[in-house]
Amino acid sequence: MRVLITGGAGFIGSHLAERCLQEGWKVSVLDDLSTGSLENILHLKDCAEFNFTLGSVLDRPLLTELLEGCDLVFHLAAAVGVRLIVDNPVRTIETNVNGTAVLLAAAARNQIPLIIASTSEVYGKSTAIPFREDADLVLGATTKARWSYAASKALDEFLGIAYWTHSGLPVTIIRLFNTVGPRQTGRYGMVLPSFVRQAVRGEPITVYGSGAQRRCFSYVGDVVKAILRLAQTPGIAGEVVNIGNNEEITIRDLAHLVKEIADSTSPIVHMSYEEAYGVGFEDMARRVPCLEKLERLTGDRPQTPIRTIIRTVVEHERMQPRPWGIFACHQVSKAAAATEA
Repeated sequence: MRVLITGGAGFIGSHLAERCLQEGWKVSVLDDLSTGSLENILHLKDCAEFNFTLGSVLDRPLLTELLEGCDLVFHLAAAVGVRLIVDNPVRTIETNVNGTAVLLAAAARNQIPLIIASTSEVYGKSTAIPFREDADLVLGATTKARWSYAASKALDEFLGIAYWTHSGLPVTIIRLFNTVGPRQTGRYGMVLPSFVRQAVRGEPITVYGSGAQRRCFSYVGDVVKAILRLAQTPGIAGEVVNIGNNEEITIRDLAHLVKEIADSTSPIVHMSYEEAYGVGFEDMARRVPCLEKLERLTGDRPQTPIRTIIRTVVEHERMQPRPWGIFACHQVSKAAAATEA
């Protein structure tokens, strides 16, 4: 099996690349490193079945070359994180929508199956808990940049399903719910790595809003396991599938739990959404996945407890900083070289 992972130097993508290699597959990663990191895949550089290409999913000639002989594509390349979305909505929309459109068109030439990573954000402000894949999506006003990410990923889903319906391209949509674990950065607003870093460094653990908002956190190892099980399940083309853990915790309780597990002296402080993201920022009170379809299709679901997840992330953070090595195995394709020339 030969697979391509777009965004494979990112947090989830790098873990997925590892797991695919463990399956004995040949893995090509495409990443422009806008939010991914060479450090995430440095340990894979000596694997003969692994190849990294520095480039963009918007580069049609490069993408065409990488898809040659490919059996499956995992599309994870996207602009992610609340901070990045609020600060640069244009980049969010263009990267997510245009990148997916280019990839779908390229894959359709040879009917290469795709698994497109979407997000629980598409459920928006819905209060129909738990979120079911066939439920209505409730997004906020277009004047709120907060919803540009959700809208862009929803459009990705529409595009993918349209290619399946009208062109027969095998496309599956996975909606990921707050995936966390080692290598995740808090740089773009991800809450758990931010809390852990603050706790380990003795800095104030900053909770946005009241902290009463409830979330479910899935361990990245469980998530990539579920993704691969879906990839090997027949008859999933055209399906939309939630992947997450349905164990809820308030953000306030998460902060206290991080402080406890890290044995930290950090104070827990609150900051308003307006201070953090600007006037008019909107958030959701709860976000809980319905996992019935995932369990029916794969016989399993993510269920690592939140305490175990936090311990793992704390241990990883305490190993930082690690040296930034030189990634010696870049393989820039002829198409990429021609583009740069």
